[in-house]
Order: sequence, then structure tokens, then C-alpha cells
Amino acid sequence: MPSILTLRHYSHELVAHSHAHAQLVFGLSGRLDFEVAGRGSQVIQQTLAVVPEDEHHACGSPYGSRCLVLDVPPRDWLRSRLGTHADTCERILERPGALQLNAPQSQLVGWLAASPINDAVIAEQGAALLLASLASAAPADARAQRLPLDALRAYVERNAARPLQVADLARLAGLSAARFHLRFLEETGQTPMDFVRQRRLSLGRELLLNSARAIGEIATCVGYASQSAFTAAMVREFGRSPRALRRELRDKTGE
Repeated sequence: MPSILTLRHYSHELVAHSHAHAQLVFGLSGRLDFEVAGRGSQVIQQTLAVVPEDEHHACGSPYGSRCLVLDVPPRDWLRSRLGTHADTCERILERPGALQLNAPQSQLVGWLAASPINDAVIAEQGAALLLASLASAAPADARAQRLPLDALRAYVERNAARPLQVADLARLAGLSAARFHLRFLEETGQTPMDFVRQRRLSLGRELLLNSARAIGEIATCVGYASQSAFTAAMVREFGRSPRALRRELRDKTGE
């Protein structure tokens, strides 16, 4: 990864790429046309663009622009430098788009742009100050925002028959696939695909009890390519084959 803080000049030449770290682009002068994750914005003085990690983005400036760019260090750096601000900062870095700076933040950006940011100490301390300032000024809902687990559960159940990937769920949460995977693991203690598997099998269990569908048909409905694969998954999850589950469940309900 390059230096944490750099001054960059942009021209009419289009820059399009992605990188494995998050990035903040602060406008100093001119106008930079920016697009990230399909969302367009303009970076001018007192604004910044948020580029989450691994998100493809493109930018160009028809008349030229000058920006301060913060290439965000890894998560352990954020935790060690930002303390209680780290969680909120990570929430900010998850979602692409443009943000408006307040007056003190704009002054800090201007001061750093005029400072010797090639000095590692100044660059690291300046980056930490900028990130902490953004976190402290974030709305309360951004600080406490959690994953929409109910919506994710409903989405999996509606789409259980088709192939599902982490990226499908990440889009629903407005996050990159990598960031979504990490957040999901932190909040639920399981991976997104374990969640998908459990929801499919729970739905299969409900269909065994509440419908007369053949087991092979139920397997297809919950995303399994064959009855044998569905049977093996049900045995691992519930300790019973689908036929045994259907018989036991119906015995309990007297049907």
C-alpha cells in the first residue's frame, strides 16, 4: 500500500481500478468526477469520496483537480490508533459515496495538505486525526448501525431455490462482500454461507412437516441439486434423514 497521505493531481484522463484497502479522497481545488460501486458524485473543496475496499471506482477531472488522498491502513492500525472511534470509522468506510466536511474538518485537511506529509509521523498522526474527526461527527444511527438480519433471512428464504453467494447478501446490506463477511461473522458468530445453509435446511424441515411434496421436490426448492445431497445435509444438521424427520414430526402432531 502507498503512503497513508498523498497529494494527487487529476486530469481529464480516466482512472479506473480497485484496491484491497479503503480510500478517502478529499477535494482541495477543482472538481473531480467520481464513480464508485455505480454511484456518481463530485469531489470539490469541503467534500470527500469514500471508496470501500475492493470496490471498483473511476474518476477524472475535465479541468484538473487537486486532492488529498488517504489510503486507509489495515484494521489493526485503526483499532490501535482510533480506540473507541474505530467501529464508527469502519462503518463509514463500508459505504461508498460522498460526504460533506464541516469547517474544522476542512481546516484540518487544508493544514495537512500544506504539511510535509511525506514524513511518516505527520502522515500517520494526521490520518488518525482525520478519521477520528469523521467518526466523532457521524450521525448516531451510523455509529450503531447493524446488519439487517431480518431482511437477509427473508431474502434467503425467498431465493432458497437458486444459487446464492455472499455478494448477493452483501448488496442487500450495502457492503462489499469482504466487509460483509467480516461484519456478519462478528455480529452472528457464523459465516454468511453457514447462515444460508441453516436457513435452507430449516425451510426444508418446515416443508417436510407442512406439505405433501416429495422429498426430491423439497430438495430442489431449498437449493439442493439432488435428493441425496439434501438427505446428507439434513442428517448432519438434525441427525435424522428427511423421511425420519417427516415421520417423527407428523407423529408428534398426530397427523
